[in-house]
Amino acid sequence: MESIYVLAMAKSHRTSNDKDLISWEEEYAKIEGRIHKRTGPLPLQLVISKKGKKAKSNHLEQSKLSQYIGNMNIVMFAPEDLTLVKGSPQVRRRFIDMELGQVSPIYMHDLARYQKVLQQRNHYLKQLQTRKQKDETMLFVLTEQLIELAAKVTIKRLEFVQLLQKWAQPIHKSISRGLEELTIIYKPSVEHVSELSNLSKMVEAFNDKFDKIKDREIERGVTLFGPHRDDLLFLVNGKEVQTFGSQGQQRTTALSLKLAEIDLIYSVIGEYPILLLDDVLSELDDYRQSHLLNTIQGKVQTFVTTTSVDGIDHETLKQAATYEVVSGSLKKLN
Repeated sequence: MESIYVLAMAKSHRTSNDKDLISWEEEYAKIEGRIHKRTGPLPLQLVISKKGKKAKSNHLEQSKLSQYIGNMNIVMFAPEDLTLVKGSPQVRRRFIDMELGQVSPIYMHDLARYQKVLQQRNHYLKQLQTRKQKDETMLFVLTEQLIELAAKVTIKRLEFVQLLQKWAQPIHKSISRGLEELTIIYKPSVEHVSELSNLSKMVEAFNDKFDKIKDREIERGVTLFGPHRDDLLFLVNGKEVQTFGSQGQQRTTALSLKLAEIDLIYSVIGEYPILLLDDVLSELDDYRQSHLLNTIQGKVQTFVTTTSVDGIDHETLKQAATYEVVSGSLKKLN
């Protein structure tokens, strides 16, 4: 399951340290796969070593990972995704970045540049804070670069959240038997930015904010506003699910988001993603489990991991090929 994810995303959902993906006493890890798209078969390869990552698509090495990601689209649903709603803002930002990055290479490129400039700006703010630097000219240059990228990233995220809401709302309504209305709101760290869709106006709003807080940022030695501080808000019937929702409502929201991703990706690229269900069925009650399996039946290629298939009585699983993993090796059961 992890190898499929890494082949698609060039990173693990389990660890942020690439070295953890390399076997003990080995120099590198290699994952290869062949996917079938409308245009025909596409071989993919990813090599992870201590020096970094090399990705190949159709036997051609990709100069940037942002060009490679998106060749193979996936949606992963794991037990930790049930904390998407009540977890930290960082979890929700990562959710947006991973899903939006698959369908928009431009977004991946802009986000990577934003993170690089953010790192440089934070370093310079720290130097101004400790008086190792006194000249604010470089801060002005870095702020200008950061604002341009922040505006682009924010606009893309706003568009993505609108699309996500379009697909998640009817799914949530169906799972809740028509009793609940889901609303997804993007919460930027700069006020009123969510109301802007014009790049120049967005840049202007960021400029105003950074002008007002420049002294505070120098005092703190860190960038206080921008996409790296943004969040998502989920409302069910007008009330915040994070704070006031029951565990059932929180799980329904997380499930709706994951199922919405499938249709969202299809609407953008014209092909369904591969769905990875990593030991999540045991975490859902019978009703949500059935809804999930009914939604994907005959539509999406799905890989399911579970410690036991007992109690999962569904036509989808009866038609599936079943494998057992023993000491790291696959053994076909049917």
